Amino acid sequence: MYNFFEKLLEIVGWFRIMISPTLIGGIAGIIIFNEYPSLIGKLTALGIGFIGLLIGIIWATRIYKSPKGTIYFMSRVSATPELDEKEIVKNDK
Repeated sequence: MYNFFEKLLEIVGWFRIMISPTLIGGIAGIIIFNEYPSLIGKLTALGIGFIGLLIGIIWATRIYKSPKGTIYFMSRVSATPELDEKEIVKNDK
């Protein structure tokens, strides 16, 4: 049961990592399509969105296969060690 829960969390972490470049590519594609609403603009927008998706998949898979995994990566991204250090300094005075 523990292995299933751990694997489920790693997959959720994979999706969270994958979605960031996908959203950036999608937003860039929407902006391009709004500026150039022709067929070329549509194809360029789809291409940029697809490139964002590919980058997200490659990045998330690389982190997933690393020895520490996606949950460790996400916890390091979300951590704020500089805020913790300031709090320690304030308590020492």
